[in-house]
Amino acid sequence: MTFDMHTAWAIPTFSNLADFVPSMLASGANPLGHVLDKESALGDYLGFKVKLSAVSIVVAAILTFAALYIASRRIDTGSANEGAARYLTRGRISQLIEVMVQGIRDGALEPLLGKATTAYFLPFFLSLFFFILSLNLIGLIPLGDAQELSAAMTGSEDAKKLGNMVFFGGTATASISVTAGLAIVSFFAMMFQASRELGVKGFLEHMCGGKELLYGPKGLLLVVPIIFIVEVLGLFIKPSALAIRLFANMLAGHTLLATIFMFTAMAGEAGGWWLAGPISIVSALFAVAISFLELFVAFLQAFVFMFLTAVFIGMMSHHADHGEHDDHAHEDAHGAGVGAPTHAH
Repeated sequence: MTFDMHTAWAIPTFSNLADFVPSMLASGANPLGHVLDKESALGDYLGFKVKLSAVSIVVAAILTFAALYIASRRIDTGSANEGAARYLTRGRISQLIEVMVQGIRDGALEPLLGKATTAYFLPFFLSLFFFILSLNLIGLIPLGDAQELSAAMTGSEDAKKLGNMVFFGGTATASISVTAGLAIVSFFAMMFQASRELGVKGFLEHMCGGKELLYGPKGLLLVVPIIFIVEVLGLFIKPSALAIRLFANMLAGHTLLATIFMFTAMAGEAGGWWLAGPISIVSALFAVAISFLELFVAFLQAFVFMFLTAVFIGMMSHHADHGEHDDHAHEDAHGAGVGAPTHAH
């Protein structure tokens, strides 16, 4: 009796699983089925349609805020009764975040923007970097496939509608709508810096090529309309390039992973599981290698998006910080006697 009960449970489960695995691996012979944005099953409970990317954005925002808040508390200087340990960062993740923040600030942003502008925009840059990084890392976890697999193993009728069984998962940054939204945020940050530091007149002068061109030789005024058109186009091309770059890199990597796994299903349909077995082992090895590459790309693309945003913001600055550094350097040199005027007797 016990054997029959276990057999009755196992037969439908493994039967559904055997039918599902080739479909999951091949995704209908289309690897993009694992990558493109889909509707979340949460929409059935909320009463309106919700994309998986929208759910990922909310989850990533919560995780990013929680991680950075906890890290800030552990990085902060402790009480005096802790002695020298009060200056030590507690927790490996907090230590990693601290190193990343210092590297971004000291190694990338301050040499580009100067200390004053970096200090002003640092919260924005760090939020942008860690939020995009969270979205990229969530996309590396096959949460959607795991939910579909779990639904197939239950043997329920709803398992036949696998697209309606995914509540959360996927790579939000592989959706052009998400990266376009991030690019729009960067665009408004650029415009805010232009209005904050250049003003209306300075911004128009910048769009026309600068004061040297406008108030220089009169013959150069002929190229001002051309420069103005190019600069206006550049205002929209720059954020568009940010969106397309992030979208294309994340989409390509995940499509490659899905294609590699698709070889197993194709081999199973062509020659049976005796052929799919060796191919699946080779595919798994390649997938592991590419997954490490994708992990590197997740960090790299988050940094590139943030850094290019900083570059575009820096183009809207007077670079007063650099002038201040030059003044301080001149004062220090003068105080040390370097370049001091020689008095003739």
